[in-house]
Amino acid sequence: MQAFLVSAGVVALAEMGDKTQILSLILAARYRKPVPIILGVFTATLANHAAAGGIGTWLGSVLDPSLLNWFVVASFILMAGWILWPDKFGEEQVSLPKRALGVFGTTVFAFFLAEMGDKTQVVTVALAARFHDFIGVVSGTTLGMMLANIPVIYLGNRFANRIPTMTVHIVAAVIFVVLGGLALRNALTGAPLG
Repeated sequence: MQAFLVSAGVVALAEMGDKTQILSLILAARYRKPVPIILGVFTATLANHAAAGGIGTWLGSVLDPSLLNWFVVASFILMAGWILWPDKFGEEQVSLPKRALGVFGTTVFAFFLAEMGDKTQVVTVALAARFHDFIGVVSGTTLGMMLANIPVIYLGNRFANRIPTMTVHIVAAVIFVVLGGLALRNALTGAPLG
């Protein structure tokens, strides 16, 4: 349960102001069909985070535990810094496929590609390696993405402009530093992750 709750909370905070959240806003403004957009975001996130969770779980099983501890420390500390660097992403950078895919297909395609190498994908790898709980991490990170994106899809600019993005990013960075500190304690004492 800890893996699920930590994953959901961290990703929901990390997603605030992220390029994929901005993409959700762009898709909502362009198509004005929230249900297929939400289903597309869910499908793309689940596929992307399942792959990332699989990689993290695999790394957790093949890396020497002391090396894995240091990998997790580095991942969380890097994420704390990365989260403070705001994404610059606008509609002019979005190349959406033509209507042939429909709103759902367009959302899946665009969101899956935008999530590749994104903060939330990277943190999913680190959390899966840290917790050794594929289901808990992937379901938690997917829920976190949905918690951050559904309000934006439904409420658009009215909601997005009121989010104190920098404050949310600072809180997320602090959480990553705390997680990194806990992982550092494990690395220094040689304690196993989990």
